Amino acid sequence: MPHARTLLAAAVFSALAPGLARAKDLPVDLELVLAVDVSRSMDAEEQELQRQGYIAALRHPDVIAAIQSGPLGRIAITYYEWSGANSQRIIVPWSMIEDGEGADAVAERISPGEVYGRYGTSISSSLLFGAALFEHNGFAGARRTIDISGDGPNNMGPPVTPIRDAVVARGITINGLAITLREPRQNGSAAFDIDNLDLYYRDCVVGGVGAFMVAVTSVGQFEEAIRRKLVTEIADKGPVILPVADQREVPQADCLVGESIGSPKLSR
Repeated sequence: MPHARTLLAAAVFSALAPGLARAKDLPVDLELVLAVDVSRSMDAEEQELQRQGYIAALRHPDVIAAIQSGPLGRIAITYYEWSGANSQRIIVPWSMIEDGEGADAVAERISPGEVYGRYGTSISSSLLFGAALFEHNGFAGARRTIDISGDGPNNMGPPVTPIRDAVVARGITINGLAITLREPRQNGSAAFDIDNLDLYYRDCVVGGVGAFMVAVTSVGQFEEAIRRKLVTEIADKGPVILPVADQREVPQADCLVGESIGSPKLSR
């Protein structure tokens, strides 16, 4: 198994090798990929809360100020929704934001959103999809970040850690939003929840320079958590919410817990 994972990581590493920057690429302070979970375990209310959280955050003065605080005062952003191994859909293609007007244009593309109920939670496939979006996107960022949200562990597609490591090896930072709402689910997916999803994201998903994750444990936290997370990664202030590097003394998460729970046919 370790040898197979090494080969997988090497293959991904090669596939993600960056091409030479083109002269016409527009310099930006940050290339930011927003990867949002819409798997079956995310009910209609949770999916709408996520979308509204990103919409409100992008329009918030704190986020606009963070964008304009950079050396160039502009970022490039794309937003896609994901679930299983082959279920990713771009909602907002790469767009530049340098002021409130640009942020509002991106927010308008996010809403209204369709509600999905797709099976499978493939964080690994989503990271591969997100990493590929940086290539030939017309922008040249000083930093590249994937911001991924989810409410469960990887249970479909390749194991998440070798993919995470390969993506990080390309100079891409992965930040996370672990959604750990405790209300009873009505869709039968609660059997695939795990305890301490925040620790799973910390140990198995996030990585790279300045990587951090944020845990959302109640509905009322969505909007503020998303806004604070975007401000932190856009302004490059360093992690202020559950820093990864400061948490290594606690027990480590099982990065294959999702795969061990059940068959992918029955998983989210």
